[in-house]
Parts: sequence; structure tokens; C-alpha cells
Amino acid sequence: QVQLIESGGGSAQAGESLSLSCTTDTDTFTDHAMGWLRQAPGKGREFVAVITRSGKNVYYADSVKGRFTISRDNAKSTVNLQMNNLEPEDTGVYYCAADLRVITFTQSDTHAMQYWGKGTRVTVSS
Repeated sequence: QVQLIESGGGSAQAGESLSLSCTTDTDTFTDHAMGWLRQAPGKGREFVAVITRSGKNVYYADSVKGRFTISRDNAKSTVNLQMNNLEPEDTGVYYCAADLRVITFTQSDTHAMQYWGKGTRVTVSS
């Protein structure tokens, strides 16, 4: 019954920026940590960023730290991912996800993840 709806994917050149958004229902949003995992061609899904229910704590993969920013917009039940200084290695399908535990995200425990969006594609060219 729970749906996570992503938007904002597209193409960019290296050094440019993109912003992703993920919207769900208010109950799911308030009760879960929200975050993003991505899947590059031929690879498994890997952790990108997560934000706690309160928004007081955020965690990033080392590969995106300092370039990406995750945030929650409580009024819109939306989690955003601002991606700056994009690199070709950022290319992949980005999946919004929701779970009760932050470690589900940081450990890339895809089987334990409670809810998934359908994904939005990001392509970064050099």
C-alpha cells in the first residue's frame, strides 16, 4: 500500500548539479528514516545517504560526502537529495527507500528495507 514517488532524475555533465525528491504519505514519512541507494550498471545497490525521522542526524557514503546533501521537508512529506559537483561515477538508478533502522541503509541491507520507490535514473557525462 505504501508508495514512494521519486522525481528529479535526468542527465548532467560532470561538475553540474541535480536534485532528487521523494514523496510518500504522512504516516510513512514521520515514522521512518528516509534515504537513497543507487545502482550502477552491472552493480548491486549501494548506500548513498539517509536521514533520521527527526532530521537531526544524516549519514553519507564516503563517495558522496561533501557533495550531496539530504534533507526532509516535513510540510510536504518529502525527502530531498541535492547532488552537487556530479561525477561520472554517480551514474545509476537512484532508489528512494524507507525503513525503521538507519543501519538498514548504511549497511546496504536491501533485503531488509521496508519500502522502495521505483527508482529514477541519473546519468553524468564527462
